[in-house]
Amino acid sequence: MPDLLSLLDVGFFAALIRIATPLLLATLGELYCERSGVLNLGIEGIMLLGAMVGFTVTYFTGELWLGVAAALATGALCGLVMALLTVILGVSQHVSGIGMTLLATGLAFFLYRLVFGQPPVPPNVEAFQPVPIPGLADIPFLGPVLFNQVPLTYIALLAVPVTAWLLYRTSWGLSLRTVGENPRAADAAGVSVWSIRTGALVLGSALMGLAGAYLTIAQFNAFTFGVVSGRGWVCIALVVFGQWYPWRCAAGALLFAFLEALQLRLQATNTLHIPYEIFLMLPFVLTIVAMALVSRNARAPAALLIPFRKEER
Repeated sequence: MPDLLSLLDVGFFAALIRIATPLLLATLGELYCERSGVLNLGIEGIMLLGAMVGFTVTYFTGELWLGVAAALATGALCGLVMALLTVILGVSQHVSGIGMTLLATGLAFFLYRLVFGQPPVPPNVEAFQPVPIPGLADIPFLGPVLFNQVPLTYIALLAVPVTAWLLYRTSWGLSLRTVGENPRAADAAGVSVWSIRTGALVLGSALMGLAGAYLTIAQFNAFTFGVVSGRGWVCIALVVFGQWYPWRCAAGALLFAFLEALQLRLQATNTLHIPYEIFLMLPFVLTIVAMALVSRNARAPAALLIPFRKEER
């Protein structure tokens, strides 16, 4: 136990926040979608396409924030396609989501090969650097952990209270939650179900694209085909783990990041000579166990997966 506790230093928790950043962004994006009644299974592909586009734009322009804008726009465009399929046409959300993942993944691979070919050395960019917040960065422990991060991490951390405020303190949030629970009642009250769901998909998918871009222009400085590594599917599970509440979803993202950071530290100090595959499995296995225990009584939005057709009564 003392050896384990010695791993949990300031550097460990700072790394935890960095690892949690894309999970926070993508989980909140999925939360918006599901709260409106749409399950967005395209998250994995949207993250990968956002990662590739954000990296490519940054590589050719040298501007990190242009890469961020391109990733946001890419995610928003994917959200519009999802809205066309699931909201306007009423296609199965499972089928359209898997189709979006396949389309976006294939498109990311194709465009990357088209632009960069197969270089012997993968291209890279100058990634975001930590920006310490004056005064706050000097606070013992909390300073280096929370206030000496890259700008996208600050955005992700702020996105949690902003999401909670939007959902529970604004008329738009009330409309969104009503559409996700009872679209007929929302429609009778004069709320445009199609507009609310489309807006939620665009906003949520834009956050997914941003989460992907973080991986290539902040956490790493290059694009690889395995850069997302199943994080999108994890985020869907985290929404269930958090029972569709922003703060609980954020806690789930931090829990997974804690396990991920812990397995990296354990790999680096593997005195028991355990196969590294065990460490790679650890965050996913423990997250599944935690989700099974915590989410047994979770109640999804009542209209989730149910298409809304105005002409049907």
